[in-house]
Amino acid sequence: MPGTSWVRVTDDVAYRTVRENFAALLAEPGAGADVRLPACPGWTVRDVVAHMVDNVVAALRQASVAPPEVPAADASHRQLLDAWLRLGEGLDVHLHANDGERGPAVLVMDAFTHEVDLRYAIGAPVPAEHVAYRRSLGLLTAGFGESVRAHGLPSVRVLCDGVEWVCGTGAPAVTLVASRHDVHRALAGRRSHAQLTAMDWSDDPERWLPAFTWGPFAPPAEPGDVLSAG
Repeated sequence: MPGTSWVRVTDDVAYRTVRENFAALLAEPGAGADVRLPACPGWTVRDVVAHMVDNVVAALRQASVAPPEVPAADASHRQLLDAWLRLGEGLDVHLHANDGERGPAVLVMDAFTHEVDLRYAIGAPVPAEHVAYRRSLGLLTAGFGESVRAHGLPSVRVLCDGVEWVCGTGAPAVTLVASRHDVHRALAGRRSHAQLTAMDWSDDPERWLPAFTWGPFAPPAEPGDVLSAG
């Protein structure tokens, strides 16, 4: 298996990596509070950081950890980032203790997805390797598989950089071959139907397009971020 993207790390390590990457990205000159995230219509940089803080607060409360410090409603994106960094240290303990469960996986996937959203928004490169890929793609392919079943469709084989998932039930009727980056963005609602159709399918994927709308995800009406080269 190539690179660090498939190395199994605990959920706290994956989440902390995303948090530290956010901090580095927000230090970039182009990462102003009002910069909009095309992948999240209506959201700014400040909004996505506030979302991260809200998720941490909710997770800590659900874990019955000591009441977390909640930033003021008018906190700046820098203040929100500071709060996330502080709260994240407590969350890491919870994630480590519950490593492998679905709740931590959702936190990792959501944070990583928004890290990539932020990278596109400010023109920062998307990393070829990232420790959050394995956890994120495991959750996304499982969710997509549930959607495939709910739509009464045959399963889809997803081949991704040496790893295979069968999404759905029974023998796969179609195969999608793509990089981990493109699979991640496609299953997380960041690619339009036109972009999904343009991916490397073994057969016409049109009947499976409705299954890409699942959970909180839905393909955008207009093309999302550009398909990667590899």
